[in-house]
Amino acid sequence: MANDAPIPVTVLTGFLGAGKTTLLNRILTEQHGRKLAVIENEFGEVGVDNQLVIQSEEELFEMNNGCICCSVRGDLIRILGRLMKRKDRLDGILIETTGLADPGPVAQTFFTDDEMRARFRLDGIVTVVDTKHILQHIGDSPEAQKQIAFADVLILNKTDLVATAEIDQLEARIRKMNAAAKIYRTQNAAIELNKVLDVGGFNLSRATEINPTFLEPEYPFEWAGIYPLPAGTHELVIGHCDHDHDHDHEHGGHEHHHGEGEPGEHEAHNHEHHHHHGNPDELDVVVVRVKSLEEKDTSAAREAAVVTFSDWENRVKDGDTIVPGGTLQRLLLEKGHGHYKLQIPEVGQYMVFEGCGEDPLHIHVGGDVVKPVWQRDYQHQHSHEDEVSSVGIVVSGDLDGKRLNEWISNLLRTKGGDIYRMKGVLSVKGSANRLVFQGVHMLFDAKFDRPWGSDTRTNTLVFIGKKLDRTALTEGFKACLA
Repeated sequence: MANDAPIPVTVLTGFLGAGKTTLLNRILTEQHGRKLAVIENEFGEVGVDNQLVIQSEEELFEMNNGCICCSVRGDLIRILGRLMKRKDRLDGILIETTGLADPGPVAQTFFTDDEMRARFRLDGIVTVVDTKHILQHIGDSPEAQKQIAFADVLILNKTDLVATAEIDQLEARIRKMNAAAKIYRTQNAAIELNKVLDVGGFNLSRATEINPTFLEPEYPFEWAGIYPLPAGTHELVIGHCDHDHDHDHEHGGHEHHHGEGEPGEHEAHNHEHHHHHGNPDELDVVVVRVKSLEEKDTSAAREAAVVTFSDWENRVKDGDTIVPGGTLQRLLLEKGHGHYKLQIPEVGQYMVFEGCGEDPLHIHVGGDVVKPVWQRDYQHQHSHEDEVSSVGIVVSGDLDGKRLNEWISNLLRTKGGDIYRMKGVLSVKGSANRLVFQGVHMLFDAKFDRPWGSDTRTNTLVFIGKKLDRTALTEGFKACLA
């Protein structure tokens, strides 16, 4: 590492008793050959955490001003200033925050001061989660939600005390709150150091490796399939039937094409959704004609369906008739079952969008079940049980630098308190290099990175916070395109 390169800083946070000190002791005692300094902030009159930290080669500093708030920045800058005067270069700095802390003010320190920005690099925020007790706090503790929202790395600790199914549910909930973080499961905070230090927390390509679909837009439907149908009145059946019927789809936003009657790759799925939203005795369906299976035609139908799903619904009782077109059909089910007449005006390919439900959808023509020749799962717009959520935006094209600056400035002025983290790689008109930026609340830092070279110039942006308006953020960003 070059001598003048910024020193990476790792902020270690987590709710009381999650295992931060255990993790810190592991880092300090492992033979990693790095020269690290540790800065602690402990809530209360007398700091005790430093007595728990095993004595080691690392220098230990303590900020003992009680609760972390804006005043911590002065302390932190003073200690970091002392560290800068060292003759031998540090390989990294660890800052352990109190379990009651919002990590925001600590992270903001690295944006507020020009010298801090030049000498230090906020590498990542690591949050340790007590899997056994977090569910008691997550709903009613803004601090616990913020600690999850700010994280680049989330360590689900004490997994030996909780059933695997419960951990899966917790991880799914956390993933909705912070889709960009890497999540690891541990016992006694046992984790490889390269997953905690030098993680490059603002590297979005790493985030998308973990969860490739988190930057996809969310839709008001969960599934769509295209059926070749003759003209006439057919039967649309919701619920299980006697016929062999496989929707053979995968989860995760993939498309599948196969000929009629040809077995799919993943027949075990049987197109059963395992998550209900809203009324289980209602199912929203939109049926539209498509010209072909080509992307341009399926995309146009999908965008039209998004509009239709937000419009008034036509309530359809068992035995009633459905006609394709731009109307939302709300099928009224009896214990998850229903039979409806599907009136097809002319032969062609028809795309069926299905809202949320656990019951398979079947179309019968002359007694035979017609299989979809194309299908896809979509990320559904879940109603978040937690205030905190993530919004990802991917837009190709070059941005107008002036408009981008005005938009971000206005956004931070009006919504900065609700935006805990934002990070992005942007393509600015007139620059051959990628603009990499990261922000914490109302402060953000942007600098030009390596050249785009042969890479496609695509803007990738992530917001993590509370009360985020996906549509407003997306439209506002698109308005910055040159």
